[in-house]
Order: sequence, then structure tokens, then C-alpha cells
Amino acid sequence: MDFTQWSQLALICIMGAMSPGPSLAVILRNSVSGGRQQGVLTGIGHGLGITFYALIAVAGLVTIFKTIPHFFLVAQIVGSIFLIWLGSKMIITALTHENGNFETSHSKVTGRQGFIEGFLIAFLNPKIAAWLLALFSQFVQPDAALTEQMLIVSTVGGIDTIWYCLVALLTSSGALVEGLRSNAKRIDFGMGLLLILLAAGMLWRAFNLFS
Repeated sequence: MDFTQWSQLALICIMGAMSPGPSLAVILRNSVSGGRQQGVLTGIGHGLGITFYALIAVAGLVTIFKTIPHFFLVAQIVGSIFLIWLGSKMIITALTHENGNFETSHSKVTGRQGFIEGFLIAFLNPKIAAWLLALFSQFVQPDAALTEQMLIVSTVGGIDTIWYCLVALLTSSGALVEGLRSNAKRIDFGMGLLLILLAAGMLWRAFNLFS
């Protein structure tokens, strides 16, 4: 994986982490109810859940690529189409819906509970599994070495952990929460457009290889 490919992967991961959703709601709630420490532990738990999923996804794809002929090309095409569909859906949502409100109830949250909630909200979300498989189908090569696989996994997990820990640290000021709330539609629109452009380019390259 060269720097350009890694930059594309990192950019998609950053935009994906910033996109408001259930994970952000849990981080905000735990940060407000239990303080920064609980919020950070929730962020760490979420990042570990993403990392665990990413590790399974990368290892599984590499194994399948090596054992099933032409599966790499098929996965690239299907993954690109899925990302284009997902991006289109995000753009439509941004254009037709109001900015969402985040649930920040003040129920007491312990550090351990926050960590477990952060892990489970990531690991038990089937959309994240589909997202990672589609994303990795564009970046994981059949002959990817272990170091390259670990780079991909650590990039995804590291960005997710850093972002949500940052959210927890800045929640007390209120500025970040308000900014995310007021710009939720812009974030979704930008993420959707980015996904479509990148996936369309990858789909074009895949069809060129096929032909």
C-alpha cells in the first residue's frame, strides 16, 4: 500500500468517524453522565471493537482472495457499488432530513460500563461489518503482507479511537457537540460525496483490469 492509498483510507475513516450516529450518541451520553474518564473509556472500547472487526475482516478477505479465483475482482466491484449506494443514501438523507439530536441522558455510567458499551456499540452493529468489508475490498490486496494488514487495521482502529476520545475530552465545553449537531447534514453530505467519488474511481479501475 502506497501513501496515496493509505491517505484515501485514512480520509474515509476520518469522515466515517465524524459522521453522527449511534456511536456518537453513546460517547456523548457517557461523557456527560460520567465525566471525561468514562467518556474516554467508552471511546477506547469503541475503538477496540472497530479494531477487532477490522482484524477479522482483513484476515478473512486475504484468505478468501488466496483461495477463490477472481474473488478479489468481484469483491472490488461489489464493494465499490455498495459504497456508491451508501454514499447516495447519505446525500439523500442530508438533503431531506433535519439535523438529528443526540441523546445525552444523565444516567450514572461507570468506567467499566462505559468501556463495555463502547465496545458493544461497535462490535454488534451489522452496518459496521458491511462497511468494513466494502471498504477493505478496495484496499486489501491478495498478496498483502502481515505488516500491510496491520497497517490497515491500526489505521482504522486508531483513527476511530482518537476521534471518540477527542469527543469525550471536548464534550464539557459544549462547542464540539453543538458544532456536530449544527453541521450534521454537511458532514453526511460531504462523506457521501467523498464515498461516491472514491468508489467510482475504484470501480473504473476494477473494470479496466477485468477488460
